[in-house]
Amino acid sequence: MAPDSTQAETQAFSFTAAAARQIAKLIEAEGGGENLRLRVAVSGGGCSGFQYGFSLDDEYHDDDRVFEHDGVAVILDEVSLDVLKGSELDYIQELIGAYFSVKNPNASSTCGCGSSFSL
Repeated sequence: MAPDSTQAETQAFSFTAAAARQIAKLIEAEGGGENLRLRVAVSGGGCSGFQYGFSLDDEYHDDDRVFEHDGVAVILDEVSLDVLKGSELDYIQELIGAYFSVKNPNASSTCGCGSSFSL
């Protein structure tokens, strides 16, 4: 069972109501599950040096931090949280498609598709 988020952690990372609704839909499509959450991770790679990763996960690790919005949880490990501090996850729906978008104030540049960035 994951510990509750602190006020400081809530300010460190956030996500919009649109992102929460889409995460809830994805979890429901996977059959639900009390412990199923969206994991946001940063890894090396992509055309700009780092890339965002999104996956549904029902595991909790000691270095994970949980962020909640409208009853939906997002988890980040401490390394990813360092890179994503102050960021906001959103879900964008446009004519060309729908996607999760990270507004990361720490990124000095991003690639054209928005899935990778540099610091």
